[in-house]
Amino acid sequence: MTEATQLAELPPAETALDVYSKAGGLDPWLDKIRAEVTGHVPDLKTKKGRDAIASRAHKVGKAKVALDDIGKELVAELKEVPKKIDAERKRMRDLLDALKEEVRAPLTAWEQAEDDRVQRHKDAIEGIVALVVDSGEPAESIRAALAAVEAVAIGPEWEEFEPEAARTKDKALTSLRDRLAARVKYDAEQAELDRLRADAAAREQKDREERIARQAAAEAQRKADERAQAERDAAARREAEALAAAETARLNAQLADERRVAAEKQAEIDRLAAAERERVAAEQAEKDRAQAAEQAAAAERKRIADEQAAEAAEARRREADKAHKASINRTALEAFAAGGMPEACAKQAVTLIAKGLIPNIRITY
Repeated sequence: MTEATQLAELPPAETALDVYSKAGGLDPWLDKIRAEVTGHVPDLKTKKGRDAIASRAHKVGKAKVALDDIGKELVAELKEVPKKIDAERKRMRDLLDALKEEVRAPLTAWEQAEDDRVQRHKDAIEGIVALVVDSGEPAESIRAALAAVEAVAIGPEWEEFEPEAARTKDKALTSLRDRLAARVKYDAEQAELDRLRADAAAREQKDREERIARQAAAEAQRKADERAQAERDAAARREAEALAAAETARLNAQLADERRVAAEKQAEIDRLAAAERERVAAEQAEKDRAQAAEQAAAAERKRIADEQAAEAAEARRREADKAHKASINRTALEAFAAGGMPEACAKQAVTLIAKGLIPNIRITY
């Protein structure tokens, strides 16, 4: 018996024409082949058992080729019955192909299960990699990703992928820790820059207020000097007038004595009144200057306070919006987890939806 016919004997040459030209003529041989290859219990737990399954399927294929070759020879020799022989050959090939698949089915199922198992481990490793956030993310997002990676358990359940999973987790943790340290440093530097800007603005405001005060003082001094000069000019005029009056008085002493006395009295009254008016005007001018300076300083203080209040309100709004979104994302994450989704998958799902990477799905904030 040759290697190609180890499962069953071939139809004898003297009866081959009758066997192949009759519908179902090969059934006895096909039944013998089926009985021989299906009469054992498949053992997928060992390589020897799996090889045995593959070997039986291979022998069925060999038997198919041998039986088909006999048919080919009959067709070549007997041209008058090719259609019947070809039909029987096709039926035989289809039956034996189906039988081959049937015999190999346990091994095929085992191979598919093995592929699925390996793919599950690869997908889990990719899930760890996906948790590594971009370096531009806020520190809180990086901390959340770091906590998620730290929560991934590495153990025997990873089977032969345990070393790779451990290396992937260690690499992710190192990357996230480095990014977190860099982000914390960056945030601290930004805070220091904000403080320095605030100090510079305060110094600039102080310089501006001092400059306004100096200008106001200079203006007050200028007006005081003008008033003093006016008083000196008035005194000079009064002295000239007095000299002229004295000269007139000496020439008209007798006729203008009473008029001179009256004029001198009136002149004194006028001088005192003028001096009083100048004093009142000076006081009013000083009050106006002080009020103007105070109004300018008050307006500047209000402007600065308004700017600071607006900046503080905007900062509070951003923080509140950030906290609000974080709260909604946590609620979504908890809902996924409560529905049975692993925490890592839930975290990835919420992140993808929040970034708008899942079509037709969004989070309402």
